[in-house]
Amino acid sequence: MVATLPFLVPRVTLGMQSHDFSLLEMQQNIHELIAQQHPLEETLAAITDWVSLMMPGALVSIMRCDPDTQTLSMVPSNQFSPDYVDQMQNIPIGPDQGTCGSAAYLRDPVVTDNIQNDPKWDGYHHLAEAEGLRACWSVPILTADGALLGTFASYYRSAVSPTNGAQRNLSRGAALAALTILRHRDLTARKAQEAELHQLQRGIEASPHGILMADAQQPDHPVVYVNPAFCEITGYPREEVLGQNSRFLQGSDTDPKAIKAVRLGLEQKTDVDVTLLNYRKDGTPFWNHLIIRPVLDTTGECTHFIGIQQDISQQKEQEAKIRFQATHDLLTGLPNQAAFTETLEELLGHTSGTDMLAMFYLDLDGFKPINEGLGHRIGNRILQAVAQRLKAVMPERATIARLVGDEFGIVLPDCPGRNAIIQLAEKVLQSLGEPIEVDQQMIHISASIGIASNSDKAVQPHQLLQFADLALDRAKRQGRNTWQWYGADKAEHSRHSVTLRHELHTALKENQFELYYQPLVDAVTGRMRSVEALVRWHHPVRGMVSPAEFIPLAEQTGQIVPLGLWVLRQACQEMAEFNGRRERSLRVAVNISSLQFIRDGFLDDVFRILEETGLSPQLLELEVTESVLIDGVEHVIKLMEALKDRGIRVALDDFGTGFSSLSYLRDLPTHKVKLDRSFVQNTATDRRIAAIVQGVITMAHHMDMMVVAEGIETREQQEDLARRHCDILQGYLFARPMPLAELCLLPEILPANSNE
Repeated sequence: MVATLPFLVPRVTLGMQSHDFSLLEMQQNIHELIAQQHPLEETLAAITDWVSLMMPGALVSIMRCDPDTQTLSMVPSNQFSPDYVDQMQNIPIGPDQGTCGSAAYLRDPVVTDNIQNDPKWDGYHHLAEAEGLRACWSVPILTADGALLGTFASYYRSAVSPTNGAQRNLSRGAALAALTILRHRDLTARKAQEAELHQLQRGIEASPHGILMADAQQPDHPVVYVNPAFCEITGYPREEVLGQNSRFLQGSDTDPKAIKAVRLGLEQKTDVDVTLLNYRKDGTPFWNHLIIRPVLDTTGECTHFIGIQQDISQQKEQEAKIRFQATHDLLTGLPNQAAFTETLEELLGHTSGTDMLAMFYLDLDGFKPINEGLGHRIGNRILQAVAQRLKAVMPERATIARLVGDEFGIVLPDCPGRNAIIQLAEKVLQSLGEPIEVDQQMIHISASIGIASNSDKAVQPHQLLQFADLALDRAKRQGRNTWQWYGADKAEHSRHSVTLRHELHTALKENQFELYYQPLVDAVTGRMRSVEALVRWHHPVRGMVSPAEFIPLAEQTGQIVPLGLWVLRQACQEMAEFNGRRERSLRVAVNISSLQFIRDGFLDDVFRILEETGLSPQLLELEVTESVLIDGVEHVIKLMEALKDRGIRVALDDFGTGFSSLSYLRDLPTHKVKLDRSFVQNTATDRRIAAIVQGVITMAHHMDMMVVAEGIETREQQEDLARRHCDILQGYLFARPMPLAELCLLPEILPANSNE
């Protein structure tokens, strides 16, 4: 049977008056706890004690709501066991979640007068049984607008129903708990906001960027706040900045466009992002990356502007350094080749037909041995001194650049005339001719200068550079320490050379070459002893191109190396097939350029070609000129010895036309000497040349060498050289150079009239 407890009976005794005083005192204490911002759990515990005093026999509890998880958790209380308090955490809010969970869900009081018979307690009966609880009354703790804060409940150890007075006491407790929780929430939010503001202020104060705030609603937008970084960057103390417009940071070199962008942003109350030059209090400039943002109030009105400035001077300096390095030579500080070409192109584009523009291409004479002999440090000092002297001599309008190595370029716009340019070139030579003192050493150096101008019909930078380079080459060939002006009459020849070089490259790719062969015969009998392979170029448009035209160009450009390899391979292959059809094999002679002969890997190329074509090494003869000796004899001797060991013979071609000495004939392991045609042609008319020819033949025979005479065109020449005991003859008297098919038709003995 459920009992009803008379909680609110009139108090008429002295004990009752004392009880009411205690209740009032406890209630006053609760309000003081709230006012003094005591911890929430302490205040809530005082409320449960106060309600417990008004409701004898009740175990009072408060559960707080977690709106994120929609659960209830009991506030710790000494009226319940610790285990029960732990079990009453994170209880779901719902219609069948006990008395408190249901009250929170319904937002209305819920009474369970007998827990064991209430299906809402399914799943919690064992907890109530263990705690000795039989009844539970619960009311929701709500805000004024109905938001759920938790529940306020009383438990009993016997089944019992509440009276009206008990319900009022629960409602009073819930109201006081709501007040306490809301005050605590407001206090917590305010403290969090204050902490956030304090943290924000500390962050702004500690920011490495300068931060200022200006009043947007006052005339001239005075500064109302600056952080320490602003003062450190600008050098202005805070008291000198506050109340001023920030334009005091600007100066005469501040970009007007950047200033206009700032003013426009302030007028229109929009964002500003600019980089401008500002000035510190001591007058030193700094690059300021400035960002300005309007600050709006809750109504959308702009009340302030906040500015963030960053000193990016180091970044600007680094960018300028990178730009300088990209366009300048770091050793001399002069513009580099890329910048020089760009300047040249710009000047040519703005030069009218009547304006004269000249270019100097300057190369130091003998710099390489100085650089290698004395060291690169000395060489660098010389280059720096040369750069300084060029700047001292040249007018301000001139652009001076270090192109590469010890080569310099100078472009002169608005030239007064040819004579003025020549005088300037002479001044340059005179200035560079003065000794340069480096580490107490006096170093003498000179220069060669090539000059070209736009009057030479050069309209593109690369053409002007090319013409000046060609003039420089002529200056060096004329003994150095001089200048040469590229003449307009050389332009057509230069363009022809450039075109021919390209076509030569194409000819190699498209196999436009063919080998001709010229017999070499016994001086007495006329029997063919060997043949010389000679390259011919069948141009698809121009027809046959003379070797005298393309061979020197190929040597100058380095194309002689792939061309020479093609000739060697083709000659070996064709002669292997040719000899395969003959009873007596003929040796083939192949001309090898000095560039190809001393090139790394040349021996490997020769041996590989012989192996691939099947030609016997004893049937191959390599002809080299005296130019192979330019870089020394020792390396050449080693190469010849290696060839000789494989059975390959080496002949010295055009002997006597270069710088050869008789000691070379003594040292070189060559078996044959070829006299140049210039000796043969003049032997009969010049006694001195005849003596030289006779001397070479006699000397060669004493050293077990054979002698070949080139350019034999008459019977008289043949008889004269045979009389002088020359071994082999070659020339038009016997046969002109011919294709392989015609060579196959020649007889073994070539009489004087074989080509008639």
